[in-house]
Formats: sequence, C-alpha cells, structure tokens
Amino acid sequence: MNLITDHEIVLASSSPRRKELFSKLGIPFEVITSNVVETSVQAELMEEYVKEVALLKSRDVAKVAVGKTIIGADTVVVYEDTLLHKPKTKEEAIAHLQKLSNNVHQVMTAVAIIQPDGTEEIFVEKTFVYFKKLSLELINFYVETGDPFDKAGGYGIQTLGALLVDRIDGDYNNVVGLPLASVFEKLVALNIIKI
Repeated sequence: MNLITDHEIVLASSSPRRKELFSKLGIPFEVITSNVVETSVQAELMEEYVKEVALLKSRDVAKVAVGKTIIGADTVVVYEDTLLHKPKTKEEAIAHLQKLSNNVHQVMTAVAIIQPDGTEEIFVEKTFVYFKKLSLELINFYVETGDPFDKAGGYGIQTLGALLVDRIDGDYNNVVGLPLASVFEKLVALNIIKI
C-alpha cells in the first residue's frame, strides 16, 4: 500500500518508539522535538492533562516548522486517577510496578495535529492494561535491566515489560506510544494523507 501526501509532515516527538510506529505509514516526515516543560501543565482531569501536554509540544514545534503539518503526542499511565510518570529512581520504578501488579490501569495517548493554516485537531486513545501478579524478584529483575526509566508507568510493553502484562483491552500501539490506526484514520479524514 502506497500512501501519498502533499503535506510536509513533522513528528513532534523525541520518542524512538513513536518514530518507528509512524514510519510504518511509509510517508516522508521529519522529527523535530519540543523544548517544553511538561510538568508546567496543570489540569483537573487526566484526559485534559494529556491533551494539554500534546498541544504544548505540538504548538512549540509549529513555531519553528512554519507551513508544515505537525503531529505531536503524549502518553500517560493512569492508576486510580493518579499519573505514574517516568520513574527517576529504582525505588520509584519498584513502587510503580508494585502498584500495577495484579491490577488494571489505563494508558492514554493524546495526539495533536496542527495543519499549516493553524487548524488544530486533538483526540485521546485509551487502552486498559491488566498486569499479572508480580513477584518482588521479577520486579527487581526488570528494574535492574534499566528499561523502566524512560517509560511512563515504569514499563515498556514492547520490551521485557511484556513479561508483566496479562492482557490488554484496546490498541497495543497506543500502549507503545502512538495509536497508529487512529492517527491514520484522522489523517485520511483531514485529507492530509490519501490512499
């Protein structure tokens, strides 16, 4: 399948996982990362928070990539109405995984699309992730791999974190960081991509 676009597309993300997923569409794009401070965003609801962060990143990149179509995203892990950010220490990673053990949590990814005329579109994809009951031995083993530290919630479903997951309800790619099928559908609907 060859998709076509007459837009200059910019992926506003430093995530290698988002870049890899977006490249599956087979259309040309460049990566420009934003320099925003995500923690500056305040919101009552988790869904509003993730939307605001995705917009903040996208708008920041739009300032330097004038005349281009910007696609930005943010992914959060929500457990009992609490954000589980990327852990900064081993202790924090262990605490995250102990909370998630034998429980269900939600992964939300907000995707913001800013067109060259400044029109903004944003949507949120949600996936429920069910964790196995984790032994402290498994948690410690996983944390020692170093994998949790650049990932929301302290795990990567596409890496050894897959060993922690019992099942998911929703889009797997959303948990990785970009709900590719929904992004594709939106880009087609906006006439940014043609089949």
